[in-house]
Amino acid sequence: MEHKIAVGGLAQLSRALKAVDADAPKALRLGLNDAAQLLIDEARPTVPEVSGAARRSMVARSTRTSARVAVGGKKAPHFPWLDFGGQGRVAGRPAPRDFITEGRYIYPTLRRVRPQIEARLQASIGQLIADAGLKEG
Repeated sequence: MEHKIAVGGLAQLSRALKAVDADAPKALRLGLNDAAQLLIDEARPTVPEVSGAARRSMVARSTRTSARVAVGGKKAPHFPWLDFGGQGRVAGRPAPRDFITEGRYIYPTLRRVRPQIEARLQASIGQLIADAGLKEG
């Protein structure tokens, strides 16, 4: 299941910003990271904490044209099982967990904070445009 918050014209905006200021695309990427961090900050307390590895594995990643939240990895490979459930890995470790298609933590939090993420993105992009001296519209 994938939920996207699409920002139309982001690639074109990035190119226009780069033409005006070489550092502006970096600021755009940082703005996208900031929006993804909002999701992490809201979802992190909902994730169970036994060792804390699953919570710590949540990180914001972005490019000039997209942002995402990465979870799990080598230090918390159980995160997908924790969020979505399933049969477990080997001989009942971890134990079977009811499978929930929409997940327990990331996607429900995204649905709840989506308006704040969109507002943060809009403010960040508006500020970049103003700082670069470009006209909105």
